[in-house]
Amino acid sequence: MRYLITSALPYINGIKHLGNLVGSMLPADVYARFLRQEGETVLYICGTDEHGTPAEIAALEAGLEVSEFCKQQYERQADVYARFGLSFDYFGRTSSPENHELTQHFYQRLADNGYMEEREISQMYSLEDKRFLPDRYVIGTCPKCGYESARGDQCENCTSVLNPTDLINPRSAISGSTNLEIRQSKHLFLRLDMLSDAVREWVENHKEWPVLTKSIAMKWLNEGLQGRCITRDLSWGVPVPRPDFDGKVFYVWFDAPIGYLAATKAWSGQGEGRDWLSWWQNADDVRYVQFMAKDNLPFHTIMWPAMILGTKEPWKQANYIKGFNWLNYYGGKFSTSSKRGVFLDQALEIVPADYWRYALMATAPESSDSAFTWELFQTKINKDLADNLGNFVNRILKFAASRFDSKIPSGGTPTEVEERLEASCQEWVATLRHHLQNMEFRKAADSLCALWTVGNQYIDERAPWALFKQNPEEAALVIRTCIHLIRIYAIASTPIIPFTAEKLCDALHLSEAERKSSLATVVDFNVLECDRPFEVPPPLFQKLDDERIAELKTQFGG
Repeated sequence: MRYLITSALPYINGIKHLGNLVGSMLPADVYARFLRQEGETVLYICGTDEHGTPAEIAALEAGLEVSEFCKQQYERQADVYARFGLSFDYFGRTSSPENHELTQHFYQRLADNGYMEEREISQMYSLEDKRFLPDRYVIGTCPKCGYESARGDQCENCTSVLNPTDLINPRSAISGSTNLEIRQSKHLFLRLDMLSDAVREWVENHKEWPVLTKSIAMKWLNEGLQGRCITRDLSWGVPVPRPDFDGKVFYVWFDAPIGYLAATKAWSGQGEGRDWLSWWQNADDVRYVQFMAKDNLPFHTIMWPAMILGTKEPWKQANYIKGFNWLNYYGGKFSTSSKRGVFLDQALEIVPADYWRYALMATAPESSDSAFTWELFQTKINKDLADNLGNFVNRILKFAASRFDSKIPSGGTPTEVEERLEASCQEWVATLRHHLQNMEFRKAADSLCALWTVGNQYIDERAPWALFKQNPEEAALVIRTCIHLIRIYAIASTPIIPFTAEKLCDALHLSEAERKSSLATVVDFNVLECDRPFEVPPPLFQKLDDERIAELKTQFGG
């Protein structure tokens, strides 16, 4: 079995926030790293979603051509994701030639199969801007929840899908003008109503999906699918290859999921022996897992499957869709457009990536919305990372360096205490592995922390610093056991805190082969030979004191 992993494509308009990271890309990366560690063949694909209204608006505000704006933002996003350790096999762009080609192919297949319909629609026209306003160019009050900054395509507060004409007190997102009128414009509709039964059958066949994913899909299906407009009056996007449709492009949500295929095609062109179609067509040996926040679930459980089914081609569909709730910021939502919360470039200026990776996975919004607070972040860093893991590593390696000449000592015979330690490690590593296999990320982080705690309990019981004075041979056994624990911690921590894991592997002078142990076999207290040299790394984590937390709350609100 090969594993294809995709995370929802981050939109191009600026650096993303922590909520965006924890709701798609970071858990996908943890899962991909875990599977690679298990020896599986993995392809992790992502990319920037570059078409649509927000890109045009953001480029306009920046005083740039939209293509240049997107190029700059792509490079910024790719850089920050690399610094967060996201291990994409390929990070593409929906503005790529591959995506243009595949989007037009999908359209043509759907049209040939009778799932496209041309309609005249009523559309907002701004007299002041002298143009039709695509959905996202119209802002107003949501008729369903009363949110006053709902967009004309979807309310980000209650996730209801809308039309611009549904909004109360609509206004132009370009000029703020309320001098709008409704005019007629010709557009294409995807006949979701004709594909509803096929989509329902596909959804119902996936009984193992998370409750959040399944419930959102069934809500849409039970409300009844309607034809959905897939073209827009824009210049930036994939042109519609149809007579009399000059000046129109495909709606961003039509071409965005095709971007997964397009990025894989681009990846295949960059190396020998890469066959992108083997991952996407007739791919029975591929398990495909998608990661996304709940606002993307309607599109990935309904619209994208409908598009695939409508082509009548053997494209690979998701086996599992891991949906996430919101990560909130002091009672409000993280928002790129509203610039609310902590953004990824800012985050890396505060502390290194692993601090964020661990804290976010330990509070991941899986079963319900969760809240980011600086106080909770401080607790995760100080207690779990600094006190539990960092302090153990620092104490053991410093003591071992001073007493045993920076080499793994020999001597001593394992006792019942070491046997209990090994059994406990086996139990916690098996639990960690189970949770990672099942994409239960909070439980995985909790299990990893519990595994670190086992080491501290062991040295509290064995007290090697006192034992050294009474029985140096037995102290050597304890220290050798603890250095093996550090190796276990390095391997077990790799999916969640890869930069720290690499520092530990470097400190123990582990070879490339030794670093690739799977969790299934990692608990082994005899694998490191005696007299092997090691180094004492600098302190792994710096604590965040109350004064620093107060500064961060003042800087970012909360």
